[in-house]
Amino acid sequence: FEIEGARMSKAEDGLYKLRQHVDTAIVIENDKLLDIAGDMPLDQAFGVADELITTMIKGVTETISKPSLVNLDYADVQAIMNQGGVAVVGYGESDTKNKGEEAIHEALSNPLLDVEFEGANGALLHVAGGSDLTLNEINDVGQKVKHHLDSHAQVIWGARVKEELQGKLQVISIITGVESPYVLGEVEEETETEVSGDVNDLGIEVIE
Repeated sequence: FEIEGARMSKAEDGLYKLRQHVDTAIVIENDKLLDIAGDMPLDQAFGVADELITTMIKGVTETISKPSLVNLDYADVQAIMNQGGVAVVGYGESDTKNKGEEAIHEALSNPLLDVEFEGANGALLHVAGGSDLTLNEINDVGQKVKHHLDSHAQVIWGARVKEELQGKLQVISIITGVESPYVLGEVEEETETEVSGDVNDLGIEVIE
């Protein structure tokens, strides 16, 4: 949280170091909880963030593990997320007349993630619907996402028909190379973080 001052700087430094060792990092900013769950009891407020993390993990695993009409596999996820930088995983669903537009808007508009999609370099999309799902609806979802990305961005898509989604459209999106002021704004070069002897005594390996 912003009120934590020095701990915020240490968190940013830690994120910088973490990003040297991972292909893609997804960050949730705690201050966003104040905007959407500030009046909730403490355990429920943090539960909102937990639910988002659950949705992200479920979205990725279901995308690559369940058979689809147009399949996506681990290689597709790796192609998008390898050296992807900062990423966002989104989920949206709608059953209205404009279900495609509303589903992708929901997937790209998570209130806990402070990111800019302009110039993003990759997207993996999975669209699911009932037997009434059309190729035009899938294409519209892809076009709406592509509008936010870099003109040379790599886009990989898959689709699945699920009878329980009759009249509905569901979108799971993984978009990489997004910009986040929280992650990319202030940490420009690696700095040393002072570690007390107590931490080393616990046997925790410190990344230099």
